[in-house]
Amino acid sequence: MNPKPYLHEVKYYETDKMGITHHSNYIRFMEEARLDWMDQLGYGFDRMEAEGIVSPVVGVSCNYRKATTFKDVIEITVKIKKLSEVKLVIGYEMRVGGKLVCTGETVHCFFDGGRPAVIEARFPDLYAAMVATMTA
Repeated sequence: MNPKPYLHEVKYYETDKMGITHHSNYIRFMEEARLDWMDQLGYGFDRMEAEGIVSPVVGVSCNYRKATTFKDVIEITVKIKKLSEVKLVIGYEMRVGGKLVCTGETVHCFFDGGRPAVIEARFPDLYAAMVATMTA
């Protein structure tokens, strides 16, 4: 499976006094793209949470390459960089018109009822879908 990139059009309120997208918004763009990616896998966060599992962000990084501005459409590709029993590392590439503008990474763990959860055992279908994206 190869989920489609997420598209985000920069809103005016997301820009700063210099007219460029404020750096803090890229973290939100990653979250939007991650939620869309999970939905495409058929296992959105609403489903996970309804089934008692949460996946908090335990780390985030963002590397800015080129400024974006109001009305730019950012294409965000989501890829798994690492998947273990209890940890997921997701990489993000953001492009405008094919040009790389930002890269990022989020690190997640999984909890079920407040205890660490082994994603492969607890959600084998989700785990299989994630693995499939790694080999696509």
